[in-house]
Amino acid sequence: MSELRPMANVDGQITAMHDAMIPVMDRGFLYGDSVYEVFRTHKGVPLFMADHFERLENSAALISMEISQSRDQLIKEIRRTCQASSARREDDIYVRYQITRGVGPVDLYPNPDLKTRYVIIVSSLPARKPEYYSHGMDMAVPSVRRNPANALDPNIKGGNYMNNILAITEARKLGADDCIILNREGFVTEAANSNVWFVIDGRLVTPASGNLKGLTKKHIHMALTQRGVTSEEVEVHVNELPDASECFVTSATRDVMPCASLRLEDGRVLVFPEGGGEITRRVQDVFSDYLDAYVAAHTEDVMV
Repeated sequence: MSELRPMANVDGQITAMHDAMIPVMDRGFLYGDSVYEVFRTHKGVPLFMADHFERLENSAALISMEISQSRDQLIKEIRRTCQASSARREDDIYVRYQITRGVGPVDLYPNPDLKTRYVIIVSSLPARKPEYYSHGMDMAVPSVRRNPANALDPNIKGGNYMNNILAITEARKLGADDCIILNREGFVTEAANSNVWFVIDGRLVTPASGNLKGLTKKHIHMALTQRGVTSEEVEVHVNELPDASECFVTSATRDVMPCASLRLEDGRVLVFPEGGGEITRRVQDVFSDYLDAYVAAHTEDVMV
């Protein structure tokens, strides 16, 4: 039985990932002038694909990018790339699709006549260390702060990740696996590339602003509501974190991943239940059931 082969699709040309090439004058390469989305499949079904395309189109609108390719064309090319990878329905597939503003001269101002280009990457879901679920991730609050929204809107899922790179680099130097980024006023925004949640005084909360509108976060809220479990989006200040009894992160590739500890800037280390506390495990179970129901209702979207 064949194994999934990492593949790339650059403007309709599908190759092995290591053979894929883009022009050096592409603005996505030169300036990070691009938007992208990542989704995974579960039993062959892409999770929340319509939501991902809506967010892609919103990101493009926020940077005044008009996408030349239609949604149907991009879905067709994603499906072609998945099929070229020899993926099986039982494989968990990682799909990243990126839209760049196109090829142009060395000039920061984007020529409105440029035609956007696309790059699709298909591979196995990145390996997730089992101990991150059985034990939990160690987190740290770096000194790097989130860009203010009036400088770079966090709802742009774009190709320039320097703010996040600097934050997680500092966290790794502190011995952490990931970081929790604050804004300039000391409010929590998100992890390096995940939404973050806390249980504070028995309330399940996640930061309301300064972060990407996570789709896994959105569907966890929906799943919990269906089960009668309350979750809230509120402003969370760093001074409230010592009162947190649980912490976890969520994303398309991580689902619900518990955090075991959090190192604050003053050196204090908060410790959370190993492998997640009662509420974290409840969220994991509820979301797992929700995904199974979602897949059963969307079998017509299967990629392979």
